[in-house]
Amino acid sequence: MGSQHEEFENGTLLERSVAINGVGTGRSSLIFLGTGCSAGVPHARCLIRPADPPCAVCFQSLSLPPERNPNYRCNTSLLIDYCQDDGIHNYILIDVGKTFREQVLRWFTYHKIPQVDSIILTHEHADATLGLDDIRAVQPFSHTNEIDPTPVYLTQYAMDSLAQKFSYLMTRKLKEGAEVRRVAQLDWKIIENDPNAKFVASGLEFTPLPVMHGEDYVCLGFLFGQNSRVAYISDISRFLPSTEKLISKSEGRQLDLLILDTLYKKDSHNVHFCLPQTLDALKRICPKQALLIGLTHDFDHHQDNMFLAEWSKREGIQVQLAHDGLRIFIDL
Repeated sequence: MGSQHEEFENGTLLERSVAINGVGTGRSSLIFLGTGCSAGVPHARCLIRPADPPCAVCFQSLSLPPERNPNYRCNTSLLIDYCQDDGIHNYILIDVGKTFREQVLRWFTYHKIPQVDSIILTHEHADATLGLDDIRAVQPFSHTNEIDPTPVYLTQYAMDSLAQKFSYLMTRKLKEGAEVRRVAQLDWKIIENDPNAKFVASGLEFTPLPVMHGEDYVCLGFLFGQNSRVAYISDISRFLPSTEKLISKSEGRQLDLLILDTLYKKDSHNVHFCLPQTLDALKRICPKQALLIGLTHDFDHHQDNMFLAEWSKREGIQVQLAHDGLRIFIDL
């Protein structure tokens, strides 16, 4: 992976080309729409009630435009631009958080993304789902909602929770006498939190990766890609042994890329990995490369990537912080 100076050459965000197993850069890509925690960065509290001295990361994150500002972070979300053998591109969105509209304005326009073909939800928390209403912005326009609905893949538990938050998105049938109101058109598809229950979204196969997100809650990550094996795990406090086995080099299942949750730089957290737990997990799983997401204002992109570059040399695992807008070309 390139250095941070390469990423922001001449003050402009660069797209990374990742050559994996000699298969080239690929026609597919991964676009990081958001790499931040639920509160995002800057954290509002740091701005309205500044400390003395003020939070350097939060104040810096407002000082530059998004294409030059890796410390500005929206809710964690990944867009998979999947190019099939026939050259057709399908766009698969993992999570639709509170900042989805902002992500569309920033990164769909920057990367010229025309639509969303499928949605996959890791869990039903606010930072993963509260942008569902704004999906209509990336669907064809129809006053009467006469469009093909976008498939949404989620667990039954998440479905039951979202039915209370978004009852108007759950059905296309109107009660007699009800007025037509333009809302996102969604086709809800139940998946299992079981690695054996694979599913296909817009032509790409996914394997659910259940992990603990606090000891009272199971969240899903996902494994995908045949030519390059990628695992995306955005919310985790502990690996289940079966999930870790499925993606570990020691089991002969080395990942080409692991995208992994990292909330704070020090100590631990009850429902998220922090950097010490993340680095321990990387040493156990041993992917070829790793990118870290879910970041708070604890992390300064440039300074902490210098630390991670040294760690990478020492441990033999290439790891860096991801940033909003980062696009990685890869052969899936």
